[in-house]
Amino acid sequence: MPKYVSCQRSKLRPRVKPFRQPLLYILWTIAAATLSQPTKAQQADSTYNRVKTGWTLGALPIIAYDSDLGVEYGGLVNFYYYGDGKTYPNYHHSLYAEVSHYTKGNDIKRLFFDSPNLLPGIRLTSDMSYSVNRATDFFGFNGDEAIYKRNWTTNATGNPDYKTSAFYEYCRKISYFSTDIQGDIVGRVFRWAAGISLFNFTTGPVNLHHLNENSNGSSHQPPIPTLYDRYVEWGIIKGDEKHGGFNTYARIGAIYDTRDNEANPQHGICSKFILNIALPEFGNEQYEHVNLSITHEQYFTLIRNMLTFAYRLALQTKLMGHIPFYLKPNLATLYLRKPSFEGLGGAQTLRGILRNRIVGDGVAYGNFELRWKAIRTIIWRQNVYIALSAFTDMGQVIQKVVFDRENAIRIATQQDPTFKASNFFADTNDHLHVSYGCGLHIALNENFIFGMDYGRATSPQDGLQGIYSTMSFLF
Repeated sequence: MPKYVSCQRSKLRPRVKPFRQPLLYILWTIAAATLSQPTKAQQADSTYNRVKTGWTLGALPIIAYDSDLGVEYGGLVNFYYYGDGKTYPNYHHSLYAEVSHYTKGNDIKRLFFDSPNLLPGIRLTSDMSYSVNRATDFFGFNGDEAIYKRNWTTNATGNPDYKTSAFYEYCRKISYFSTDIQGDIVGRVFRWAAGISLFNFTTGPVNLHHLNENSNGSSHQPPIPTLYDRYVEWGIIKGDEKHGGFNTYARIGAIYDTRDNEANPQHGICSKFILNIALPEFGNEQYEHVNLSITHEQYFTLIRNMLTFAYRLALQTKLMGHIPFYLKPNLATLYLRKPSFEGLGGAQTLRGILRNRIVGDGVAYGNFELRWKAIRTIIWRQNVYIALSAFTDMGQVIQKVVFDRENAIRIATQQDPTFKASNFFADTNDHLHVSYGCGLHIALNENFIFGMDYGRATSPQDGLQGIYSTMSFLF
């Protein structure tokens, strides 16, 4: 049996009703917005856009849901400083703190600071977090080349193929710290950027023994190897990276940004070019590598202050070196909107597709979204709007993870004469993975945004659907 790391996972995936508590919160907010001041939603923009000055506070007890992670509970607080209000809705400083737990076993502690005005001519962002992911999704590499069998994880009556609900999971702890600075090249439109990130990963198998503590017969987890265990045994995941490691990235890049507002722009462009360099002198010397990340976002006003079309196109590719398996899902960015690290699939990239379903050494993806501000009003002297959205997301592997598949099949067959390679590997190249869905977002003073997205995958190999509670728009 595999050696377990200290990522103890909470009891197995309680069956929860995904909409109940988030929906109650949303309905309460909509009712408050509609009933408290019904006439102000129809008044002129100058009435709605009450200029904020000084400090404002957004705080929420977290009761949310993510199809990949379960029910989230905890708390968050976000302070904004607008100074004399001349730059509103753009803030001078933002300080965000979160402590939360997911019922599928993940814990998050995060402190994030962003200031365009703390240093003259310099934007400073700093992020510090610690997360315990007791059940991180792992489906193999190269998208469609890795077979996903949903019936192996479905403990339904009469399902003879059931193995364990944790078959496509492993355990991961992450300690993370980053600091980035941006400076002007041409005004604030064209800027340079530089930064550094420190990652410490601890990885290992999901502890099936812990899952079975106090469990009944129906939720008992058979003590069988997961996909992660098999990839280690077959040599696809190297022995010196299977338990994680410490890695340091240095970043340099350039930004072209004409957006009118970062939280939910109505018009403008934001393009980012980032070179991400793993420094062997300050991390794992065996895994030095260089990534290139290019992202382009654009926003079009279709109806002023009401309807916007937004899209994002992005690619990331490895230029040199070897990326350890635990860093392959990491998408390089100047700073994270959310305190997690994901490949393609899930709340941050392809909504409705399984988290980390599409992992390669290079990936490309796109998001296309219509956003309609259905209600705009003032509640308790705070600017509030409620937005509805419709979207489609898509992406695929453009640079494969190279490994010796024939040797892996040979080892697997020696270990188990009944082994079928067709249960794990497909003789096909990756194709475009597509999902679609809708969302609802509630914004306080333009920047503090609570939302929910619902997405559906178009292929059973990518899962069925996903429901996500978020604290911002996707981009």
